Amino acid sequence: MTHPHEDLPSVVLDEAILAAIDASFEAEVAFLQEIVRLPTDNPPGDCAEAGEAAASLLEDLGFTVERHPVPEAFLRPYGMKSVVNLVVRHRFGDGAGPTIALNAHGDVVPPGDGWSVDPYGAIIRGGALYGRGAAVSKSDFATYAFALKALMAAEERGAALSGTVELHLTYDEEAGGFVGPQWLLMQGVSKPDLALSAGFSYAVTVAHNGCLHLEVVVRGRQAHAAMPHTGIDALEATVPILAALYGERKRLSGIVSSEPGIGSPQITVGLISGGINTNVVPDRVSLRLDRRLIPEENGEAVEAALIALIEAAAPATGAEVECRRIMLAEPLKPLPGVERLVEPLTRNAAAILGVPVHPTGVPLYTDARHYAAAGIPTVLYGAGPRSILEANAHGADEHLELSDLQAATKVVALTLGELLLRR
Repeated sequence: MTHPHEDLPSVVLDEAILAAIDASFEAEVAFLQEIVRLPTDNPPGDCAEAGEAAASLLEDLGFTVERHPVPEAFLRPYGMKSVVNLVVRHRFGDGAGPTIALNAHGDVVPPGDGWSVDPYGAIIRGGALYGRGAAVSKSDFATYAFALKALMAAEERGAALSGTVELHLTYDEEAGGFVGPQWLLMQGVSKPDLALSAGFSYAVTVAHNGCLHLEVVVRGRQAHAAMPHTGIDALEATVPILAALYGERKRLSGIVSSEPGIGSPQITVGLISGGINTNVVPDRVSLRLDRRLIPEENGEAVEAALIALIEAAAPATGAEVECRRIMLAEPLKPLPGVERLVEPLTRNAAAILGVPVHPTGVPLYTDARHYAAAGIPTVLYGAGPRSILEANAHGADEHLELSDLQAATKVVALTLGELLLRR
């Protein structure tokens, strides 16, 4: 049905995969409910207990689960308290085929206000599962685990598969993925040939933005408000810096990425703090900047240019200006070989969903970039609607349509089957 060559092995494989997913879908939904019910707010990023519970749930499904706790020394620089990365590996046949990693993250932003249901209740209403992480991206714990189970069931029915599928289930995407996917790759825990990262059902994401978080501290000298000339007003020195940053925002709006779905680079002053009291000349003002990078940009070059802009804008009042990097995430760019994933994913998704599905980019950043940075062709695909807004991701009443979960599981499993099928 979904293969370019209707040979017997591929037909048998498709039928076995689809039958296995349909038969186990009730169990898949129950599994996802249990994962959503595990609180994993980040911050504070204390996720080891939830990771252990998820490992037990995976073991109940019949998987062998490797637990990879991250030492505290690695966690501290990223503001994390505890992380246990989970890896599941299954070798098919002689293992000579490709090794394909499937990565989803279990940490979530805090629920916030405005929910009509318990954000950790995982209730089902109107054919959708509600809860923090239901769409981003605990859903793909279920998508990937049950896609792998379907392949294993197909193998038991005689499908000729060769290669390895790995599940990489991590807990620090909201903090940048540095002690999740990057740590697994740098430690040599995994060396996949291809990687699939959590995404949404109606598009295959091949590119995304990067992000630079920068702290700018302006230091002056406090003085009595009755005699402001005896001090150095840090806030006054900050005003032209802010003007330069908003001028840069306007300039960036005239630049558009060639990657569909990306748009323009963005800059936002997200936090401002400073001052001592109403009647004191402020001695210190700090800004936190978010600079989104399009795939055509290089993070370190953008950082250097932005710091130069800030320093040039600072007035000669005696105030000191210091810029400090908080985080730099490079953009995801398509690598040679990525078409091995893109072509079957788009074809299978269109067949299962009954609508056109195209490769595109998204104007945010994800853990997928760590795999690409290691030279591994990577795309994002998983369970979810057409957009983050439709799912209320990172908002109140985040939810996932169960039909999208089932469809994405089939698309992922069929695609893996094609890549592993011995011909």
